[in-house]
Amino acid sequence: MAPERTGWAAEQEPASLEKGLFQDEDSCSDCSCRDKPGSSLQSFMPEGKTFFPEIFQTNQLLFYERFRAYQDYILADCKASEVQEFTAEFLEKVLEPSGWRAVWHTNVFKVLVEATDVDFAALKAVVRLAEPYLCDSQVSTFTMECMKELLDLKEHRLPLQELWVVFDDSGVFDQTALAIEHVRFFYQNIWRSWDEEEEDEYDYFVRCVEPRLRLHYDILEDRVPSGLIVDYRNLLSQCEESYRKFLNLRSSLSNCNSDSEQENISMVEGLKLYSEMEQLKQKLKLIENPLLRYVFGYQKNSNIQAKGVRPSGQKITHVVSSTMVAGLLRSLLTDRLCQEPSEEEREIQFHSDPLSAINACFEGDTVIVCPGHYVVYGTFSIADSIELEGYGLPDDIVIEKRGKGDTFVDCTGADIKISGIKFVQHDAVEGILIVHRGKTTLENCVLQCETTGVTVRTSAEFLMKNSDLYGAKGAGIEIYPGSQCTLSDNGIHHCKEGILIKDFLDEHYDIPKISMVNNIIHNNEGYGVVLVKPTIFSDLQENAEDGTEENKALKIQTSGEPDVTEGVDLEELMQCATGKMELYARTDLSEQVEGNCEIVNELIAASTQKGQIKKKRLSELGITQADDNLMSQEMFVGIVGNQFKWNGKGSFGTFLF
Repeated sequence: MAPERTGWAAEQEPASLEKGLFQDEDSCSDCSCRDKPGSSLQSFMPEGKTFFPEIFQTNQLLFYERFRAYQDYILADCKASEVQEFTAEFLEKVLEPSGWRAVWHTNVFKVLVEATDVDFAALKAVVRLAEPYLCDSQVSTFTMECMKELLDLKEHRLPLQELWVVFDDSGVFDQTALAIEHVRFFYQNIWRSWDEEEEDEYDYFVRCVEPRLRLHYDILEDRVPSGLIVDYRNLLSQCEESYRKFLNLRSSLSNCNSDSEQENISMVEGLKLYSEMEQLKQKLKLIENPLLRYVFGYQKNSNIQAKGVRPSGQKITHVVSSTMVAGLLRSLLTDRLCQEPSEEEREIQFHSDPLSAINACFEGDTVIVCPGHYVVYGTFSIADSIELEGYGLPDDIVIEKRGKGDTFVDCTGADIKISGIKFVQHDAVEGILIVHRGKTTLENCVLQCETTGVTVRTSAEFLMKNSDLYGAKGAGIEIYPGSQCTLSDNGIHHCKEGILIKDFLDEHYDIPKISMVNNIIHNNEGYGVVLVKPTIFSDLQENAEDGTEENKALKIQTSGEPDVTEGVDLEELMQCATGKMELYARTDLSEQVEGNCEIVNELIAASTQKGQIKKKRLSELGITQADDNLMSQEMFVGIVGNQFKWNGKGSFGTFLF
């Protein structure tokens, strides 16, 4: 007889159970595809011997389903010390106390059992062996008699998280299977052994459950860099080991009554373990935080260590080809691999994918990629000065990135050259190429972007020639202060913004050196080129008079009132702040000369502004002489011959932050 549904069960049935699970209509190998009139859940066959019955498929719940279950029904606003109590109360409402069968699954064996009762407070089920006896083990010693003895030792009480409920198409045990899945998932992926000792003044769900749940699903969806995942799991293992040692030491101290020297030594060791554990926990929280983990990940990935020269001193040419045919090999030997008599003999290594070739490189190596479509998982982390080149046309040599969380190409080498390759990125959260430091040259390449295109960090140098970049949901190229960027004969199009010159007036960095020659920047959603400037110039405001029109404009801009700033032109505010900038009308898109001049004039005005700020700060410090030759440093090597066509907001714009 079917029991009465609880409020949680009744609310979950129509929405969560029918629509919340992944429905894979094409897959019939693991999941039962026939219609189940009473059950809203799917079933699948356990791995191993096929004589086991089907069990409920409950491990493919969506993020919002688990989130809602923990927040609204299981944990609510409980403290860490109340988690088990709240979970037990939840199970009492939805779990069938008996009558259901389950597969008891451990690392060593699987055996079919039947539940006769549930110890809710201990989160355990009271079970007996089901008939007929079914057991699957890696060793042959688990006979029925041995299993009965094992159950007797455990008093027939098994943790719920080790039980997978056998499928029943009546629908009676749907909520039982789901509830046990929530308990299993929580203690396997969310709960930490030290949580109960954390301070309880904050809501446990908000403080721990939500960020860990989001991290788990971000990892499942490839939204976290692979290196960061490895770091997180290593930190978690280290923290668990430190906590185990700390508990053992604390237990030994509590059993010791003597004030001995050994006890004092143990207390010091305990303090060290506690401090180490707290540091590890803070690092874990950094990665668990959705906002901070990307900062942590960037710092980690930007510190790639160069290998330097190979110990033998030999330079190797790495040839990448999915399949090597005789004709291709003859062409390679003729065009690239046969050395001149005067040159040193080079060793040649063959690889089936470009990522393994790059990982095998040392300083001075060359990677030649033969025509083909290559799919890679992970990041091209290039820390040494190497050459990566395609043998043929870029459209014939395609490297496609899978995995959302990693940057495609990460450059930190002193002199990196990439040529003749098409890079394709899909459904990513990181940019297609980042130059952290050193010099990177990109020539005759195609970049099919997803988020940001190329990022040129402070102190880095980037040269891009005869290449095509498109598809970025952010800027096609981001140029940071203190960097050098040379763009020649490129196409930059169908991005949100073409080129973004970032944080231009930051006092801590030098102005970037930019050269833009004969580029075609077209069909971008916003501007062809955007200059990012800080909104508030505190140094200039100090000496401003309250009665001037300039000061009024600055007050409006810095007041933070949205209803006032809506009618103020941003370029006019910049003119008031500097006293030297001109207010430009929208560029006539058909006149490329006007577009180039507009960019040059605005950049010169911005650099002049920075010079004035620098001079004033030096004067306040008692230094009477400042650098008046700011413009003599040839910061802008050349901005000529560029064409701006069909950009949504014009060729040039300014963004204040």
